[in-house]
Amino acid sequence: MAGHSKWAKVKHFKGAIDAKRGRIFSKLGREITIAAKMGGGDPNMNARLRMVLLKCRSANMPSDNIERAIKRGTGGGEGANFEEFAYEAFAPHGVALLIEVSTDNRNRTASEIRSLLTKGGGAIATSGSVTRLFHRKGQIIVSREAANEDDLMGLALDAGAEDFKAEPEGYEILTEPGQFESVHKQVEAKGIKCAVAQVTSIPILTVPLTDPAAVATVSKLIEALEDHDDVKDVHTTGEFPGD
Repeated sequence: MAGHSKWAKVKHFKGAIDAKRGRIFSKLGREITIAAKMGGGDPNMNARLRMVLLKCRSANMPSDNIERAIKRGTGGGEGANFEEFAYEAFAPHGVALLIEVSTDNRNRTASEIRSLLTKGGGAIATSGSVTRLFHRKGQIIVSREAANEDDLMGLALDAGAEDFKAEPEGYEILTEPGQFESVHKQVEAKGIKCAVAQVTSIPILTVPLTDPAAVATVSKLIEALEDHDDVKDVHTTGEFPGD
């Protein structure tokens, strides 16, 4: 959630848990149901379900909610009719958006996403014009308070991480998708708490946004998209102040 810098994204998610707890739990519940429907209800045997449960843990989602969502997936019903895909779009100022959704009504979702884009000055892009601007990476974010820089860097690289970045707010570990779980498990085995742990889409190229009006316009559109019930995440090439 949150299409801004990775650090703003962490803060946004934590803040939204209190402000929009019900909506976040509903979205996570849908992700759990879909994952369980596709791969079963045992997280030890279902990598996708394990990934969703990491998000649930960050959001402090109650275990009862999680168990109900898993049962819906493994028992058929609600999770059976959902499909997942991504819209490729452009926001104002040449910023690309990759909008991940899960929906039980493609036509309704398409109409509503197009409406949000139009109101925000954006538009649907031609197929392939946005996906080529992103690559899939495992991403682990750790706050500065949670780990020593040298220790974490050594641990991550020894575990097979592709890159390690130290920034004022904390540390970012990047991996190939296939190495994500191995690296994440070794970080957690040391008792290090991760603010974010996911396989996600990261922009290859970014569009710097420095004008306050441009930042406000693009941010408003991204937030409107994120608030839509069917939207799982919004990835952007926009480089916001503080990125």
